[in-house]
Amino acid sequence: MSTTQSDRLRGLVEPLVAAKDLDLEEIEVSRAGRRGLLRIVVDSDEGVELDVCAELSREISAKLDETDAMGDGEYVLEVSSPGAERPLTEHRHYVRATGRLVKLQLAEGGDLVARILAVDEDGLDMEVPGVKGRKPTARRVAFADIAKARVEIEFNRKDKKEEEA
Repeated sequence: MSTTQSDRLRGLVEPLVAAKDLDLEEIEVSRAGRRGLLRIVVDSDEGVELDVCAELSREISAKLDETDAMGDGEYVLEVSSPGAERPLTEHRHYVRATGRLVKLQLAEGGDLVARILAVDEDGLDMEVPGVKGRKPTARRVAFADIAKARVEIEFNRKDKKEEEA
């Protein structure tokens, strides 16, 4: 995808996304056989409901039909929220993952699996789970020390509402 097309698509889509109080996380254009595929990923601090994605998809589709941003050929439009194991790349991603278990690949080498307790401008306060009956330990990780980060799926995770009750 050319930078011009990417910039044009972002310019068309971003106001529609912002009007729903969502963040535009990603725009991806690719080929799916003879058709183009436009994948748009949106998110918010509260998450994104399916109905909101459907409504936004209709609005984006109508806007794209008014323009030639996708060219003359057929395309498929997909509007979704990020997957459960999406990479954490922006400060807001870490804030949204507060309370979640994450896997960090450290710049110095090695991995760390820990729960995010707090996020500030410089890094993360984390709780490293205890192993074999040991108590969890606190650890501070600076953003500069993180090469990659991803939320870990927890099947036994207590919902925040359950913890408050």
